[in-house]
Amino acid sequence: MTTRSQKYLRGLSYARYGYRYAAPFMIIFLIFNFYPTLYTMFIGFTDMRGVGNETHLLEEPFANFIDMFHNQTFIDSLKNTVLIWIMNFIPQMSLALLLTAWFTSRTSKLKCQGFFKVVFYMPNIITAATIAILFNTLFGYPRGPVNELFTALGLQTSSFDFFSSKGASQTIVAFIQFWTWFGNTMIMMISGVLGISPDIFEAADIDGANSVQTFFRITLPNLKTILLYTLITSMIGGLNMFDIPLLFNNGGPDNATTTASVFIYQLAFKGRQFFSKAAAASMMLFVIIGILSAVLFWTMRDKDAIAAEKLKKEMRKKWKQESRGV
Repeated sequence: MTTRSQKYLRGLSYARYGYRYAAPFMIIFLIFNFYPTLYTMFIGFTDMRGVGNETHLLEEPFANFIDMFHNQTFIDSLKNTVLIWIMNFIPQMSLALLLTAWFTSRTSKLKCQGFFKVVFYMPNIITAATIAILFNTLFGYPRGPVNELFTALGLQTSSFDFFSSKGASQTIVAFIQFWTWFGNTMIMMISGVLGISPDIFEAADIDGANSVQTFFRITLPNLKTILLYTLITSMIGGLNMFDIPLLFNNGGPDNATTTASVFIYQLAFKGRQFFSKAAAASMMLFVIIGILSAVLFWTMRDKDAIAAEKLKKEMRKKWKQESRGV
């Protein structure tokens, strides 16, 4: 290779190719995501109702946001959202971690792992409408498979209307969310475990650590980043819960399964079509999600890494000061 070619290759920048590949995504994101978000923020400061109606900026810019703060249905929808998310997230994470420990165990090699992974993940690829119809049929009243089973087992003497019970409806929605997403969480956990260096597990085996000690002392600490990612994404998805509560029981009974997203949908597209108030509610939900995400990031931060970086900076600063003194 000539000297001229070597100089050309050293001066060649590949960054522009990365920008070219990322450009289509950025353009689509700006048009279909970023711009609608900004426009939603703008609508929150107007009196917009429906499509085609005349829209004006409000004299009191935050009037819609203040109304949402005092809207009891919106407050209740936030409570329902958090409650249903907690009811599905705790068993989801517990079962996902248990299955992860089972599939990645170094002592007992499970056969047909691929089959089980596909079965557990399969609910995640079923459409929400299909799942809603399935569970509507299962818990049908007065006759349905679940009622028939409970009656045959002697657990009840007459059919129970699950759709008119607040607790039952919330529990069913939470179970659907859990059943749909635990397989996806499990796959992410397994990928995180497979990314841990095998040398660490071999060292634990040499030191005589059993499977329980290995899981809690090695696997879980090294899964901290994956756990944080799962927690954040699950929280965002849970607070945006929309399709299952709406399709299963239309937010009922008595708004028991009306989540924040269902409330925003009903406010915007049902009745008087309060686009402005719905936009204000959606931006408030956006802020809540942002604050909770920041709190989770701060709570689950790597304190040891932060302390080590801080000590490194202090030592570097001290070394510079001593160098100047010399």
